[in-house]
Amino acid sequence: MNRRVRVAVTGLGVKTPAGTHVKQFADTLAEGRSTAATVAEFVDLGLPVTFACRVPEFDPTDYVSLRELRQLDRAAFLAVAAAADAVTDARLERPAVPERVGVTVGIGAGGLTPAELLVQEYGDRPATVPAYTVPRIMANAAAARISLRIGARGSALSYVMACASGATAIGEAMLKIRSGELDVVVAGGTEACVSPVAVSSFARMGAMSRRNDDPAAACRPFDTGRDGFVMGEGAAFLVLERWEHAEARGARVIAELRGYGSNSDAHHIVAPRSDGAVAAACMRLALADAELAPAEIGHVNAHGTGTLYNDLAEARAIVACFGADGPPVTAPKGVLGHSLGAAGAVEAVATLLSAVSGTVPPVANFTTGDGDTALIDVVAGRARQVAPQPALTNSFGFGGHNVSLVFAPC
Repeated sequence: MNRRVRVAVTGLGVKTPAGTHVKQFADTLAEGRSTAATVAEFVDLGLPVTFACRVPEFDPTDYVSLRELRQLDRAAFLAVAAAADAVTDARLERPAVPERVGVTVGIGAGGLTPAELLVQEYGDRPATVPAYTVPRIMANAAAARISLRIGARGSALSYVMACASGATAIGEAMLKIRSGELDVVVAGGTEACVSPVAVSSFARMGAMSRRNDDPAAACRPFDTGRDGFVMGEGAAFLVLERWEHAEARGARVIAELRGYGSNSDAHHIVAPRSDGAVAAACMRLALADAELAPAEIGHVNAHGTGTLYNDLAEARAIVACFGADGPPVTAPKGVLGHSLGAAGAVEAVATLLSAVSGTVPPVANFTTGDGDTALIDVVAGRARQVAPQPALTNSFGFGGHNVSLVFAPC
């Protein structure tokens, strides 16, 4: 690790259920308003869960031609749109030295939804599948499309780490810059799994809330009444730059990506370690990388899925890392739902916005914690104002993948 190489965030782009532009996204989070709503198709199919959090419609031709749109699955399209917004925000439309610009994308279930749709439509006549089938189901399609769009000739990599994928892509992008390999990386995550098979699969394993009569109250991170997550979708991207590169071109620096920690529970294919010990160690790795003490963190953006055991394990991890008087804790999935591989990137944007502004959003639907979830300082009811300070965000994925990132105001 070389702390002399600082990594600046110079652009942001989001396509999420909370909004398709950064300000709209931040405002919705600050309101603590759930975006979950009934999905008519799920009702008609008689699914056990009939609601989800979806990205509001926006004009696709602002980003791609209609011909290109037919060749893209939804996850890749959302990625291209969010990445394009981030590049525009960074005023980096065409790289001066394309070999020094890269792309990293996190995606958890790449190819699942387009494959599901293809089976539904062409399952009884596979010989007639469209010619663009392969580009639509490629898990690396998002990274490739972004690279093509901006002319980035550095590495274009895809990371599949379940729900830690987006955060992994951002952390690994930072390492690419620190190593000297790249000057700029467009980094983020994407996912679009609001589909019958995906929703039913998670529902069957007992991971999803079944509050079909009240979707907006369904996801309840750290609350005593939590009963599972809500499926979401979305994409979020950051433009990361070597600090000197950003300064040389006169870029606006939004925040600094300061720390990255990653480890594995090595415990169970889907369940977290109940004591949260390895997750706590992951947070400590990120803090050490950022050269910060726990007391210097202004708030924690928790993974907070709203599931019984994950929230309990994370609460224990936060207490183990920060102590009984730890910083305020927020968890955006009560508003956004769980966008799987995109979640870490979406929540990275939320974290850095709060680190810079000092506005920590409330956890939607939280009233009171139970057991160890009552030991953390969950922001509830309304947004809390704190001094602009470094903030830490967690992403924990099936398979035991743990990632923590630290962002700091400039």
